[in-house]
Amino acid sequence: MRPDKYRATATAAILLAVAVIFCWYYYTHDPSDGHAPRCLFKFISGFDCPGCGSQRALHAFLHGKLAQAWHYNPFIFFAVPIAAFYIILESGRDSWPRLHARAVHPAILATILISIIAWWLIRNI
Repeated sequence: MRPDKYRATATAAILLAVAVIFCWYYYTHDPSDGHAPRCLFKFISGFDCPGCGSQRALHAFLHGKLAQAWHYNPFIFFAVPIAAFYIILESGRDSWPRLHARAVHPAILATILISIIAWWLIRNI
């Protein structure tokens, strides 16, 4: 295996381990109990940030309550897979140079940024 293949494999293994620990934590701990970190933006401004409700949504999702998870924050159903795609893509950028070049095209990144900002504004109207 080439060194860039080792890096991609090692990154994927580390990300998988972190994801398993993260999911285990949110499966066993309910953020609604008040022990989870609070959103600093909401605390200061009173408005929801794009991620507000994500912890409760993840907890509900892991317990199979998809409608409740959607109610807490529907944006995570789109943001988490996209973020995972970009993390994996970045770790294997030497292995998939054409895919990487297309995925980081300014138009695609601008679309993602505009989507986040639009969600931020829509949820606070």
